[in-house]
Amino acid sequence: MKIATWNVNSIRSREAHVRRWLERVSPDLLFLQEIKCEAPAFPAESFAALGYRAEVVGQKAYNGVAVLSRIPVTVTHRALPGDEADVQARYIEVAAAGLTVGGLYLPNGNSGGDEGYRFKLAWMDRLIAHARSLLARDVPLVLTGDYNVCPTDEDLAPGTLGENDALVRPPTRARYRALQWLGLTDAVRAVQPHGTAYTFWDYQGGSWQRDRGLRIDHALLSPEVAERLVSARPDRRTRGEEQPSDHVPVLIELSE
Repeated sequence: MKIATWNVNSIRSREAHVRRWLERVSPDLLFLQEIKCEAPAFPAESFAALGYRAEVVGQKAYNGVAVLSRIPVTVTHRALPGDEADVQARYIEVAAAGLTVGGLYLPNGNSGGDEGYRFKLAWMDRLIAHARSLLARDVPLVLTGDYNVCPTDEDLAPGTLGENDALVRPPTRARYRALQWLGLTDAVRAVQPHGTAYTFWDYQGGSWQRDRGLRIDHALLSPEVAERLVSARPDRRTRGEEQPSDHVPVLIELSE
């Protein structure tokens, strides 16, 4: 079984990129972030022609998540539980093939000053609480998406971010570790414990050409699912295409 995540930075700008990638890789589930459109504007028919059904949680011009599936899915959540006042389109969760899979777009935390960073931490606290609830029920779980977290210094090119950047601040990293301490395995680091495995390169400053990247797109697996892990890797190829997203897909493969 193949599960992937990809922050496409506007699905209307990257529709052709996603179509090519689906044709080349054929994942069973592809979770998308930052689609930047409401559900009626999502090009669902284009992906249906390739055999993929779309479930979309959209928002005009900002945020937005979706899942493309070529296997049967049931949507279990269209928002992260814990705050009914949160109307940002950042989470979708499905049941598929005996798994619960959440696709998330975690707040960046660098905009909005102190309040923006507090929102990021509060969102992470809600994610931890939700994961804890699912794991307490022995749900086979995958939480994948754009976490906007560099878990360690090895996950960013030297000098790329300042120490006060919301992606690397100690409270951010502490909450990512708290997720792992629930019993979740970072799929990419399970396969490649050390070394660069970047998933994002800024458009500015020749970051792609100089390989000054960040690893901020992750897949966390519950113990039962981690035992089935076959491979996990970012697909760097997409970043070298014309007019690419600044993120690349992260693909995990599980044994049946």
